[in-house]
Amino acid sequence: MRYKKPDTKNAISIIESAKKTMDYTLTLEVNEMSSITITRNIYECFRMLGDAILVKKGLSSDDHLLPLKEISQLKIDSQRPIALVENLRRLRHNVNYYGYSPSIAEAGDAVSLAKECFYNAYEKIKQELQ
Repeated sequence: MRYKKPDTKNAISIIESAKKTMDYTLTLEVNEMSSITITRNIYECFRMLGDAILVKKGLSSDDHLLPLKEISQLKIDSQRPIALVENLRRLRHNVNYYGYSPSIAEAGDAVSLAKECFYNAYEKIKQELQ
């Protein structure tokens, strides 16, 4: 972990980019061809929310663990725990480094988690940044 100057403007830019990417990703049809892209994008959008929190605090992380820790600590109202993003991290790791292809069910689960948690987390972080 490295310390740097807190940057609210950059943090807002990061969460807006994450939202834009998530909005697009959720328009994709879940099928065998799209499952990799959907899974990666959803994970990256959640990670970006965590990065925005760190940027606001003036912190930088060398890996994805700290941003996910920040996300998992959010108190949001949802039916599914936001900490399940950790499962997406493992899935994305397998996709990127071992050539794993997520099943339609796994991609559907990622979509479900995104719909349940992402926008709530986005709104909470956005409020904290303003």
